[in-house]
Amino acid sequence: MILASISSFSSISTYPIPQQSKKPNPYQSHQKVFSKSNQVIDFTSSKTLEIRKTCECFDLYNELVPYDKAWSWQKNIVKEKKALIESNEECPDSLIILQHSPVYTMGTASSEEHLNFDIKDPPFQVFRTERGGEVTYHGPGQLVMYPIINLRNHKMDLHWYLRALEEVVIRVLSSTFSIKASRLEGLTGVWIGDQKLAAMGIRVSQWITYHGLALNVTTDLTPFRWIVPCGIQNRQVGSIKELLRQSRPSNGCRKSDLHHPDDFQLIDITHNSLIKEFSEVFQLEVQRKTNLLFEPSEKNSFATELFS
Repeated sequence: MILASISSFSSISTYPIPQQSKKPNPYQSHQKVFSKSNQVIDFTSSKTLEIRKTCECFDLYNELVPYDKAWSWQKNIVKEKKALIESNEECPDSLIILQHSPVYTMGTASSEEHLNFDIKDPPFQVFRTERGGEVTYHGPGQLVMYPIINLRNHKMDLHWYLRALEEVVIRVLSSTFSIKASRLEGLTGVWIGDQKLAAMGIRVSQWITYHGLALNVTTDLTPFRWIVPCGIQNRQVGSIKELLRQSRPSNGCRKSDLHHPDDFQLIDITHNSLIKEFSEVFQLEVQRKTNLLFEPSEKNSFATELFS
């Protein structure tokens, strides 16, 4: 199942990681674990001596950004990139990373049958979007990455792109938390057993990507009960926090708590690792932007709020 939506086809230097928390990361590991893929894709064969292209990163990972605002940012950035391409100018890649205020989003073909609440009286705002995929939930404790990249500079293949996004998360879980994640045949996302930790839904217009992936780190998973996440029955949603909690010794020894970060540290650690692995998988030099994203100059015509 390809969680992608396509329109108008005319047709990683290491990220400078922000200072870590004072407590050392007890999960750091140099071992890489690669899961079986829907198709064989080698993400380790890139030319390490080649000069990497830059990727501007709007790093708002500690911010709760309303969904419609982040959506407008993406649309405006895509519009700018199309203009650069049309004028034969350099079109650098971009990345937005943030958290959202609680919200449900639906894809182009999402069914309201996957909502376990009255659409006229939802627990949170509901937006129908132009991305691929079914309904999902975004909220605090979930890190969302919106890569807005020109696939002409990478590989003009949506299967490859989705597998690359999955690879970023799989590497984060393995190298940072020693968690062995995998893909499931026929499904998009990153899984631990029957628990989905990362969901993906994208849109591609003239080979420029937007929307992206959402990784549950310390997320309250309760709002997922009010939907059928990604339209997949009989599967669960998990988080890094819950997996680490389940791995704790059950001997009642409080000393073990010293080896587990609190929620803020866990977000910091995961954020740093996501940026690092993104830069490696896509062979980009990620450069953080200190200035705030621009405010949209006009209403985002693609964003349709159903009810609030």
